[in-house]
Amino acid sequence: MIGLTDAVVRFGTRIILDRLSFSVAVGRSLAILGPNGRGKTTTLKALLGFQRLDEGSRVAPAIVGYVPQTGSSNQRYRAIDVTVMGRAAHLGLFGQPGPDDFEIAHAALERAGAARFADHFFDRLSGGERQLVLLARALATGSQAIVLDEPAAALDLRNQERLLDLLKSLREPRDKAIAFTTHDPNHALAAADDALLMMPDGQSLFGPVAETITPDHLERLYGVPMRVVELVGPAGERHQAVLPAFAGIRAA
Repeated sequence: MIGLTDAVVRFGTRIILDRLSFSVAVGRSLAILGPNGRGKTTTLKALLGFQRLDEGSRVAPAIVGYVPQTGSSNQRYRAIDVTVMGRAAHLGLFGQPGPDDFEIAHAALERAGAARFADHFFDRLSGGERQLVLLARALATGSQAIVLDEPAAALDLRNQERLLDLLKSLREPRDKAIAFTTHDPNHALAAADDALLMMPDGQSLFGPVAETITPDHLERLYGVPMRVVELVGPAGERHQAVLPAFAGIRAA
């Protein structure tokens, strides 16, 4: 499990997190949503142990897999080299990865759908391809907890769909606690069991997606009218989607 209990973070006189509590059990996925500047990144840093809490507590495994928004490198690392870096915590200060570590890294690339990039240079990959490799690196840690910072932020719609499908596939074995931030409530509908809405007034709402991703709650979150619509997929399957009321062209 990973989570925070009554977490308080202050920057000077400004309170960023005010008694924030939530948890993600192994086998569940959490989407964290909120307007810019509300504290989503601070929340992730607190989950990862990078942000000191002024009050409250954190629960997490000793190692947490982390996927940042973007990845870049000035070094000519191959994708497999980047992925095996996820084994660093298991190697000790001066340890070098061995055959078992590379086997785990290759398996992580396979699970992330990035095995074909194993010998490609990381800095030559597209943004979407890099995200898959960074996810593989997080999987290679072997942690039961994976934290992703706006993983779809720089992706086009097709790659967003691929990433969301991958997040859904990671949920299926029910062997990991997954938390990710996003600005799009549709990502929560697609790939999360629960949602944490970080309201602009400093309050928060945590619960199952069906109870939190609603027009009323989202209007309070973002300050714009929201509507839930039903879509029919190519195979006839029905999905819900959330749209802001300003979307589309005004009817004549």
